Amino acid sequence: MNDPIETLRLEFNEELKRLSTLKELEPHRQRFLGRKGPIQHLLSSLRDLSAEERPLFGKRVNDLKEFAESACDELHARFLLGEEAARLKEEGIDVTLPGRPRLFGRKHPVSCMMEELLDIFMEMGFSVQYGSEIETDYYNFEALNFGPDHPARDMHDTFYLRPDILLRTHTSPTQVRVMEHQRPPIRVVAPGRCFRNEDVTARSHVQFHQIEGFYIDRGVSFADLLQTIQDFLEKLFGAEIKLRFRPSYFPFVEPGLEVDVSCLICHGVGCAVCKHSGWLEVLGAGMIHPEVLRNGGIDPEVYSGYAWGMGVERPVMLRHGIQDIRLFTDNDPRFLEQFLEL
Repeated sequence: MNDPIETLRLEFNEELKRLSTLKELEPHRQRFLGRKGPIQHLLSSLRDLSAEERPLFGKRVNDLKEFAESACDELHARFLLGEEAARLKEEGIDVTLPGRPRLFGRKHPVSCMMEELLDIFMEMGFSVQYGSEIETDYYNFEALNFGPDHPARDMHDTFYLRPDILLRTHTSPTQVRVMEHQRPPIRVVAPGRCFRNEDVTARSHVQFHQIEGFYIDRGVSFADLLQTIQDFLEKLFGAEIKLRFRPSYFPFVEPGLEVDVSCLICHGVGCAVCKHSGWLEVLGAGMIHPEVLRNGGIDPEVYSGYAWGMGVERPVMLRHGIQDIRLFTDNDPRFLEQFLEL
């Protein structure tokens, strides 16, 4: 057969029948329909034909080109459907398998405790004031009677963002900020998250939640502080809770004390959480230092006040017998689902 167009058509069809994948199809298309392929070569040869031969020959070559393109497109679609079907079969879902339950989100136990603490203090006449987690060195330390070289700063292993900017180590900076803008009587609680660069253990973490409270007015006494703490802890843990008051030192109060409760985890026998003492410290407190009152713009010769602060995780641990504070941040659903009814 001397007809080059028909010869090329037969050759194209024979090779097309041997193709079985998309990967093989593209080289075949390029071989016959590419810019250097035989069909393009036939079109280029039109200039060598006479004017009478050129129309018929050109039409036949164009018909061949359209045929080849259509055949490649059809085979491409067929291969594509076949490969998709094979992939879907391989990735198919077994509808007979049991379904996975969709868990509903709930409040974290620490958030629930924070709300409970705030409710107790709002019932006692305190208002709520939130502060920033990023604080200045002045409000976090200096205004609270921590001098630049005060040894008590060693008690607060601090995350500094800049020499004068830090992640707050307690919620006490809110105390001075409120005093700067309010006149006594002031009765405020300040909840929030705090940060200290400590070793992570069953008892401590680099981040924790704290609630700070303070009351400033004429004639506020140490007896008022003791009664407020006792009323609060009895509402939180029950009237039968045992309390222990110990003198202690904090730069921003004078005098200062720490308050322990009998360990509800071991019931006084001794465990890792209470360091086998039977007691667990829950808050620190004291009468606001006169220098702190002055830094807040309040005359300590006219007004007095008390302040206290406590961690929020520890009451949750006491109430539910949790012996490792790290469980609160592990995000383990086996732990968190125990508090779905809170």
